Amino acid sequence: MASNTETAPHTEAGVKIPVLKREKLILNERSYHWITDRICGIIENKQPFLWWLLFIPSAIIAMIGVGGGLFHLVSTGVGVWGNTNRVMWGWPIVNFVFWIGIGHAGTLISAILFLTRQNWRTSINRAAEAMTIFAVMCAGIFPAFHVGRVWFAWFLAPIPNANGIWQNFKSPLLWDVFAVSTYFTVSLIFWYLGMVPDLATIRDRCKPGIRKMLYGIFAMGWRGGNRQWSHYEMAYLLLAGLATPLVLSVHSVVSFDFATSVVPGWHTTIFPPYFVAGAIFGGFAMVLTIMIPARFIYGLQDLITMKHIDNMAKIILLTGTIVGYAYLMELFVAFYSGAVYEMAAFKFRIAGPYWWAYAAMMSCNVLSPQIFWFKSMRENLWVVMIVAMFVNIGMWFERFVIIVTTLARMWLPGDWKTFSPSPQDQMLFVGTIGMFLTLFLLFLRFLPCINIAEVKWTKLESDPHFDDIESHPDKGATEISAYQQELAETKN
Repeated sequence: MASNTETAPHTEAGVKIPVLKREKLILNERSYHWITDRICGIIENKQPFLWWLLFIPSAIIAMIGVGGGLFHLVSTGVGVWGNTNRVMWGWPIVNFVFWIGIGHAGTLISAILFLTRQNWRTSINRAAEAMTIFAVMCAGIFPAFHVGRVWFAWFLAPIPNANGIWQNFKSPLLWDVFAVSTYFTVSLIFWYLGMVPDLATIRDRCKPGIRKMLYGIFAMGWRGGNRQWSHYEMAYLLLAGLATPLVLSVHSVVSFDFATSVVPGWHTTIFPPYFVAGAIFGGFAMVLTIMIPARFIYGLQDLITMKHIDNMAKIILLTGTIVGYAYLMELFVAFYSGAVYEMAAFKFRIAGPYWWAYAAMMSCNVLSPQIFWFKSMRENLWVVMIVAMFVNIGMWFERFVIIVTTLARMWLPGDWKTFSPSPQDQMLFVGTIGMFLTLFLLFLRFLPCINIAEVKWTKLESDPHFDDIESHPDKGATEISAYQQELAETKN
């Protein structure tokens, strides 16, 4: 035993242990100063032509679709929508669930990935949080105006009134009011809190004037002292812990609008996890849809690398597979249960007049993400962008299939009819897309779209033991190049 102990170091002295080199989240050895200049330069410099090319049409569509559409709706009545007595939830609720689902990825990236210490989130979390705020704003339009007399929408809140009217707290529709408003409030505070240090950076770089004053107000006196950073990190951690259950609860509550009913096709316990996975699925697809063009327009390839895009593509693949499993499980439960009405509901979805919507849902949400099993496809930005667009379309069709095809044919054959959206339905939905893009482009123009402070934390120089690693390298390890799909560019 003694001899073995003595000879072990001698025999292992020449052994080199292969170690995978940590993949860089910031390319081309960019300095702290370069990171600050590049992100703040988006706000300080004139906007490129592509920004105006996207902003002007989006603003026009938003004004015509949302402004004009809602004015016509309020002045004429909800009858201008395509909803009927049978299909009382048509496009408005389809679009509401669609936009709420898109808003899920922001809080997931910010809260859950922060708690699990996934550093790759730092380059995309700010834009994803902004996407959450704007998507929830678009979603809130539809239920608010769906009540008909929008000036009475405040009755949805439990506010004492002279009529003695109180809400039905057993209704999942009221649960929606509390869940969505809480989610929006926490997400807004979380988003704003994370921007405070960066707003102070922009404030300090501005020339004296109105811009410096406004950024100074919103920076709330931030000076970057140790005490401020300590309070900031604790508050951010607590908000992340508070927001994490909201990610799971909000879309679960939205699914209760359907799952707590006795309608065939809705009355199923798989809806909460199925809706949550679908929301994350569609949310990450929208993050890619808006961040890949922004990455190209502003030259952010060194900050939003192919590592970030690859990770998001893998999450889309995972959640898309979960959604596909949920689709198949719905069919299995319907036919295995032997419930006549449940089987008829799914037969109608597959082979009825809306078969094309079901086919679009299955092909876009289940089949298209499977291409991400191949690394070469995850490296191709055109493929990633096309798949993300397919997922966005497929998630809208999923909500259409769940809501419209179920209500169009329920219990009484005499009530069966085909739903057709009105031009006002279509105009308002297109208007919300324009509104979403307009708000996001304004966000890129006036606020830091990437978290300056947190991105710097991912650099090796931010490691307190960085000098020790440089001075005392490990002689018994040999580094292997990491998977880094990004071409090195000339340093500016």
